Amino acid sequence: MFGLTRARKTAATVVATAAAAASALLASPTASAAPQPIVGGTTTTTTAYPFMMQITDASQNQFCGGTLVAPKKVVTAAHCMVGETTSSVRVVGGRTYLNGTNGTVSRVSGIWINPDYTDATNGDDVAVLTLSTSMPYTTAKYVSSSQTSVYAAGTTARILGWGTTSENGGSSNQLRTATVPVVSDSGCRSSYGSDFVQSDMVCAGYTSGGVDTCQGDSGGPLLIGGVLAGITSWGEGCAEAGYPGVYTRLTTFSDLVTAQVGS
Repeated sequence: MFGLTRARKTAATVVATAAAAASALLASPTASAAPQPIVGGTTTTTTAYPFMMQITDASQNQFCGGTLVAPKKVVTAAHCMVGETTSSVRVVGGRTYLNGTNGTVSRVSGIWINPDYTDATNGDDVAVLTLSTSMPYTTAKYVSSSQTSVYAAGTTARILGWGTTSENGGSSNQLRTATVPVVSDSGCRSSYGSDFVQSDMVCAGYTSGGVDTCQGDSGGPLLIGGVLAGITSWGEGCAEAGYPGVYTRLTTFSDLVTAQVGS
């Protein structure tokens, strides 16, 4: 059974460590020699991506990412929010560095988790947070339900996050980004078998591995043409050859998200 989510939480770390012991990282030589958070990525800023949010605990320890789609609405992964309450979560905007003190910190007044969600490998991995404080940052546009053609195989997608520097490695203090190609549905199915739910998921990554999201990147955006088209969800390890990252196919859930944004 596959299914390491990409949240940076104690339980996820324990599972990830066990999985790492069972199978060695098969990243490209470059990534192995110089692993990067968002493995294979480069540094960037929240000035360049103002809609990129940190999702943190009450002490502002980041464990997931999110995308600001309205001044008080953040799209993230359902698996990031399981077990959380409005008092246990904060959202931080405008902060490029995890150890920074700048930006805007908001409490959360509402957590909507897709009611069909059970596990990331079953799909339905989407949640929307309602913030107590409006974020003064540019919001991201997101795909409509009809824009299914954005996932054409080979299309370049952008990933963002503060995730670990390698599978089970340390986190990045600075926001990072990378580009990865969208993988065909048949290619994703050949990697993940029945764990790939075509209606709910899309894969992105290189056959050789080396560039990927990792622990701590969960809930963050998969951008296609600058538009939010996916949510970092799960994968087998990080940056492993033959196992691209798996993202929530947002077109399937766009109408549900819109209903939450408008509520």
